[in-house]
Amino acid sequence: MEESSELPLDAKSEFVDFQWKLGLAVSCDGCRSLKLEGWPYRYVAVMLKVADHSGQVKTKSFEMTVPQFQNFDRRFKEIAAVIETM
Repeated sequence: MEESSELPLDAKSEFVDFQWKLGLAVSCDGCRSLKLEGWPYRYVAVMLKVADHSGQVKTKSFEMTVPQFQNFDRRFKEIAAVIETM
């Protein structure tokens, strides 16, 4: 059974799945009246699934701005490069 909760930080945990979607929030009359800048707003919705030592799958969902996701991607590429040297 899947449920949303904190991801376990146990070395025995197993990465199960990573999903992402690009989202776009468009402006509206109400948004203009609030004088919000940066519209349309682009974001990346991420869902991670990790199985703990008992096999129970935990799901964690969150959103990042596009620059945050690009930084996230860059860091994972750095990690992969280090692992390849081992």
